[in-house]
Amino acid sequence: MASLEEEFTLSSIVLSTGSEGLLGVEQSSKTDQFLVTDNGRTVILYKVSDQKPLGSWSVKQGQIITCPAVCNFQTGEYIVVHDNKVLRIWNNEDVNLDKVFKATLSAEVYRILSVQGAEPLVLFKEGAVRGLEALLAEPQQKIETVISDEEVIKWTKFFIVFRHPVLIFITEKHGNYFAYVQMFNSRVLSKYTILFGQNENSYIESFTASVDRKFISLMSLSSDGCIYETLVPIRPTDPEKNQSLVRSLLFKAVVSGNTRHGTALTVLDQDHVAVLGSPLAASKECLSVWNIKFQTLQTSKELPQGTSGQLWYYGENVFMLHGRSLTVIPYKCEVSSLAGALGKLKHSQDPGTHVVPHFVNWEAPQECGLGAQNSEQSRRILRRRKMEMSLQPEVPPSKQLLSAIMKDSEKHIEVELRKFLAVKQTPDFHTVIGDTVTGLLERCKAEPSFYPRNCLMQLTQTHVLSYSLCPDLMEIALQKKDVQLLQLCLRHFPDIPELVTCACLKIFLSIADDSLEETDVNMESVFDCSNSVHDEKMEEQTEILQNGFNPEEDKCNKCDQELNEKPQAKTKETTSCPVIPKRAALLNAILHSAYSETFLLPHLKDIPAQHITLFLKYLYFLYLKCSENATLTLPGIHPPTLNQIMDWICLLLDANFTVVVMMPEAKRLLINLYKLVKSQISVYSELNKIEVSFRELQKLNQEKNNRGLYSIEVLELF
Repeated sequence: MASLEEEFTLSSIVLSTGSEGLLGVEQSSKTDQFLVTDNGRTVILYKVSDQKPLGSWSVKQGQIITCPAVCNFQTGEYIVVHDNKVLRIWNNEDVNLDKVFKATLSAEVYRILSVQGAEPLVLFKEGAVRGLEALLAEPQQKIETVISDEEVIKWTKFFIVFRHPVLIFITEKHGNYFAYVQMFNSRVLSKYTILFGQNENSYIESFTASVDRKFISLMSLSSDGCIYETLVPIRPTDPEKNQSLVRSLLFKAVVSGNTRHGTALTVLDQDHVAVLGSPLAASKECLSVWNIKFQTLQTSKELPQGTSGQLWYYGENVFMLHGRSLTVIPYKCEVSSLAGALGKLKHSQDPGTHVVPHFVNWEAPQECGLGAQNSEQSRRILRRRKMEMSLQPEVPPSKQLLSAIMKDSEKHIEVELRKFLAVKQTPDFHTVIGDTVTGLLERCKAEPSFYPRNCLMQLTQTHVLSYSLCPDLMEIALQKKDVQLLQLCLRHFPDIPELVTCACLKIFLSIADDSLEETDVNMESVFDCSNSVHDEKMEEQTEILQNGFNPEEDKCNKCDQELNEKPQAKTKETTSCPVIPKRAALLNAILHSAYSETFLLPHLKDIPAQHITLFLKYLYFLYLKCSENATLTLPGIHPPTLNQIMDWICLLLDANFTVVVMMPEAKRLLINLYKLVKSQISVYSELNKIEVSFRELQKLNQEKNNRGLYSIEVLELF
C-alpha cells in the first residue's frame, strides 16, 4: 500500500521562485543530496537527511540562470547554463561561479540532461542534441535546427535502455503535440504526432514517463483533469516516416480543471503516479497518489499554503514548493492489494453523489425500500470494517519471528522462520539472524525439552553465523549428540576452537552404527565404496607400484613374515572401508575443519585408544584409495585431500603413539603405516633426483642462447 509520510521543510530559506516556481530539482552524485535551482540567480545543494543546505552558488547581478543545474555523474561536477548560452562547470570547492570554467555556445540551450552511467547531454531549443564532451571541444560549433518554426519544446526526459542513452522530448505547435525519440547508439531520431480524441478540447499541462524494454510509457495530465497514456516505441519501424500515436485514457477526472497554480504529474513506481492539484471535491490543493493497476486513489495530503504546480520525485522523496519553502514528503510503498486499493475510494467520491455498489447481493431485495436501505447500510459497514482491517500495517516478518521464539511452539517458529528467510534480504538481516539464534539458545537452556533443531539447521545454512557469534549452538548440539547439526557447523563455521573440534570427533567415533543409520547426514564428501572394492586379493595387487607405495613390498623381512602368517581374510580387510558411509561423512567434516597443530595435539590425547585406531584405519583406507588414482584424489563432490589425510595421520600418531603401539589389534595397522612412510620417503627421494635433472635441463636451456658456433658440454645427471 502506497503512503505519504509526514512532510518536512528542507530549508526555511525563501527561494526566488517567481510566478513559474523553481527551475528544477536534480539529484547529485550522492543519493542524499540534491541540487535546487531557483528562478533567479542561485543554485543550492541540499542534504535531505540533515534538512540543510551544503553549498550555494550564484551568478552575477544582471545574469539569470535559464536551465536547472545538473550533476555530471562521471566526474562529480555541476553544470548550469545562464543567459541561454553561457555554460558553467564547477565543483564543491568552488565559491564564485564567475571564476569557474565557462563556455559560450552558439545556440540557446533548453535543458542539460544527466543520468547515472551516461555522459550528460545538452538539448538545444532548436531540437539538436550534443554530448557534453563533444560540445566543450568546440563550443562555437554550428547547431542544426531539428524542429519546425513556431514549434516549442515543452518537456524532456533522459533514459538508459540496454546500457544505451535514449532521449525523448515533447514539442507543441498550434495546439498539436509531437514526440521526438533519439537513440544514441544508432543516431536515429524518430518523430511522432500525438493524436487527441475527437471530443477532446483540452491542452496538456504536465508530462511524465517511464520506460521498459520496447516502449516509453508517456503519461500526460490534461486541462480536463484526466490522465492519458501514450506508448512511444523506442525503436521505430520506419524512422524516415512521421508516425502517429494515439492517447488512451488512463484516469478520468483526477483533478479539477480550475486549479489556481496549475497541475503536475510524476511517476513514482511501476504501479503508482503522483498528481498535484485540486481534487474535484475539494478547493484546496492536494498531493494524491493513484494506483495505475487498480485505477484507485491510494492516499492524499492537503497543501493549504498552495504550491507552484511543480513536482519532482527521486528515490523515496517527493519534492515540491509548499508556500514559498521547499518541502519534502517521503513516499513509501508496500505490495499492493486490491482490498487495500479499494479502501481509499471514499476519498475520491463526491459527497453528494450516489455510490453504486460494486458487488450485487442477488438474495437481497433490489427495491429502494427501507429494508433495502438497511441491508445496503449493513453491507457498507461490514465492507468498511474489512477495509480497515486490510489497511492496518502488517507486522514485518522479522518482528513476527523475534516475538514467536519466546513463547510459540517449535512448529510455529519454523513457519515464521521460513517466512522471514523467503523475504528479500534487508539491511538488518544479519542482526535478526543473530538475535533469533540467541533467543532460541536461551530458551533451550531454560526449557530442556525445547530443541528446535530444524530452525537451528536453517539458520546455520544462512552463511551468517560463526562460532564466535553463537558458541552455545555447538555446546547444545554436543549435549544432544546432534551429529547432523554438528556436521553443518563444521562445514559453515570458520572459527571453531580445537577443543570443540575434538569433542565433535569423540562423538563421531563413539556413536553407534544403528543410531547413525537413522540420522540424516550430508553424504557429499563420501564416494561409493561399493564401486571401488577390488575383486582381487591384496597379494594380487603387489605387481603394480602406485604412488611409489606397495602394501606388500618386501622392505622389511621380519614384517613380511608376520604378515604372511595372517589369514587371507585379514588381508582383505584393508581394502574395505572400516566405517559405515555416514560415519565416514562425519569424519570427513573433521578432516576439512581448520585447526592449529599446537592447540589440537593436547586434546587428541583425550580420545580413547580404540577410537584413535578406528580413525587411523579409516585414514589409511583413504590413503590407499588416493594411491589408486594417478591424480592422487578421491572421487566425490567435496572429498578430503591427500594432504589432509597425511596431516591427520601424523597428528594422531604424534599424540597417541605410545598408547596405540601397546595395542595388539593395532600392530598390523602400524606396520602398514610404517611401510607407507618408507614408500613416501622413497618416492620423494626419486622426485628429488628428477628435480636435479630438471634444474640442469633448465640451466642448459637458459645458456643455449649464449653458445658460440661450436661447443662441447658434458651433462652428468647422476
